[in-house]
Amino acid sequence: MAAKKRLSREQKQEQAVIDLINQMFIIAGHDVTYDDVVGRKDDWYTQWTMTVEQSEEWRAWGENYLRKNLKLNKRLAEREMAMVVLMWGLKFSNWEEYHK
Repeated sequence: MAAKKRLSREQKQEQAVIDLINQMFIIAGHDVTYDDVVGRKDDWYTQWTMTVEQSEEWRAWGENYLRKNLKLNKRLAEREMAMVVLMWGLKFSNWEEYHK
């Protein structure tokens, strides 16, 4: 049996984006995947929502994922995940109630 080919850093980063977006939809409870939104030029991330709590769960999951799979330290993983949330995070369904 052939050994599994090691992914390059760039391939690992591309896979991370796919895994992070898929996990976001899972945590938010939507039956959507990365494959459903890849290549779309519209603001697809506003078509579904998640709660602030779900976003926090996703952010924590993503930080752990990035630390494990991309070997980032805690601070870098937090910064990367903040960028992912900004770029692709779903809008909040309970922002007003959360900030009362």
